[in-house]
Amino acid sequence: MLASDGGVSVRATTTTPRDAALPREIWILVGASFLIAIGYGIIGPALPSYATSFDVGVTAASVVVSAFAFVRLLFAPMSGRLVTRFGERPIYLWGVSIVAVGTLLCAAATEYWQLLLFRSASGIGSTMFTVSAIGLLIRISPPHLRGRASSLWGSSFLLGGIAGPVVGSALVSVSLRAPFLVYGLALVLTTLFVWWKLRDSELVARQADDGEPALTFPQALRHPSYRAALASNLANGWVVFGVRMSLLPLFVTAVLQRDESFTGIALAVFAAVNAVALLWVGKIADSRGRKPPALVGLALLAAGTAGLGLTSDPWVFIGAVVVTGLGAGALNPAQNAAVADVLGSKARGGSVLAGFQMSADVGAVVGPLVAGAVAERFSYTAAFALTGAVAALALVLWFGARETLPSRSEPDQA
Repeated sequence: MLASDGGVSVRATTTTPRDAALPREIWILVGASFLIAIGYGIIGPALPSYATSFDVGVTAASVVVSAFAFVRLLFAPMSGRLVTRFGERPIYLWGVSIVAVGTLLCAAATEYWQLLLFRSASGIGSTMFTVSAIGLLIRISPPHLRGRASSLWGSSFLLGGIAGPVVGSALVSVSLRAPFLVYGLALVLTTLFVWWKLRDSELVARQADDGEPALTFPQALRHPSYRAALASNLANGWVVFGVRMSLLPLFVTAVLQRDESFTGIALAVFAAVNAVALLWVGKIADSRGRKPPALVGLALLAAGTAGLGLTSDPWVFIGAVVVTGLGAGALNPAQNAAVADVLGSKARGGSVLAGFQMSADVGAVVGPLVAGAVAERFSYTAAFALTGAVAALALVLWFGARETLPSRSEPDQA
């Protein structure tokens, strides 16, 4: 077993999975993540146009979009150290606050460099609250409910990301600054809401005996399941956050010869099947183990992604999108729960969580660049095949991973 909790029992492990309930703190974090995701989606449609309104070109507008992800990637290690040093709750609140201030300043920007600076600063806050939120989920989730907690967390971001662009498109018609103003104010309210609800939570508060040595990133790398999770999260970032958003729309117009509305249909189908799989697989990961759904998810992700580039028929293409979406939904709860098991319920390992987050960010940044270059130099078929191969490589590593699901009859301990 890979859990490393230093022999400390978890409060909820004495209940069985049938009668156990997720702590209310989980639901508070899930609700907050939904609001944050909606806001992120709100500014998505406005950001490129807002950047070009400062009399800059397409390249400069793209830099503003990429700067956020790039700063997240650079600051992730520091976020991990801050979580280990000060705890999850304060870093979460500071992270959301930084994004709120940065977004409101974006709404007030009068020059391009100001927009770039404030949007980049928001990336620092984003990685702070992401790493700390994952740490909280790990520490306060009963070990045999980690899959379901991860499913709810992922679903909240997914559903918020679906709803956000709808609201954002309406706000853009009012003003290009309106989405940033609305998102910034919503983040202020979210920060106050989370602070109020968690201020007296003993479950969230770090206990006095939390001074034990933290699990470091090099130590976590010794676990084959953590190495497999890093690889699968990189593949997930490459496919879901990278190629899906960059290459898929181009393929629809260039090869399938359909307009943007068909791209919207494909992305909506992906989101729908992904959400269904997320909720369903979380229970399986908690009852049957983390490894089986991870293997199935990666197999579907590899096959579906490679299949995207093998057809010129729009409806066969939609079928491949369904397979890819199911694979991503099956993978996420399993890999997130496996990382939680490796770290253990004490969650004293900010660098371990930061490394896991960074793997997805690397995939999201590198994937579109590499796949795009391959598509331009060779073909879309080759680009999607390469993307499928990244998922297949992670699948191989998961075959060598060990099952990490803690026994339902024993405490979660080393």
